[in-house]
Amino acid sequence: MGLAVGLRATVRHVVTEADTAIEAGSGDVPVLATPRLLALAEAACVAALGANLGAGMTSVGTGVALEHRRASPVGTEIEVEAELTELAGRRLVFAFIARHVVPRPGGGTAVRDPDADEELVAGAGSVERIVVDRARFLARAAVPLA
Repeated sequence: MGLAVGLRATVRHVVTEADTAIEAGSGDVPVLATPRLLALAEAACVAALGANLGAGMTSVGTGVALEHRRASPVGTEIEVEAELTELAGRRLVFAFIARHVVPRPGGGTAVRDPDADEELVAGAGSVERIVVDRARFLARAAVPLA
């Protein structure tokens, strides 16, 4: 495996109706649902791992700490960055931060505004994942519990 502290990835997503608390069943407002923010954070973690896991290996989520700080209405572009901060055997810990992306004045590519960075933070936290053998994990998951 090519895992090392410092691996990172960023995912971007524009909030749609399907991402809202209403659709997720986690509230009754048309803003990014907390479970959807978590899913984006986990997607960034998985992207950070990329091709760094051995053949037949994958990672599964085992724990999370999430602070959802700011509402993100439909149409808001979110950027979620995850970085591998701790590596202990098969245990991986990622820190993540989710920010609103603001358009560049006059058009062009959307960018974060470093002068207003804290104001743009939608959420932050950590995700713990464990590296597992995919086939063995799926075989165990298929066994009915007594």
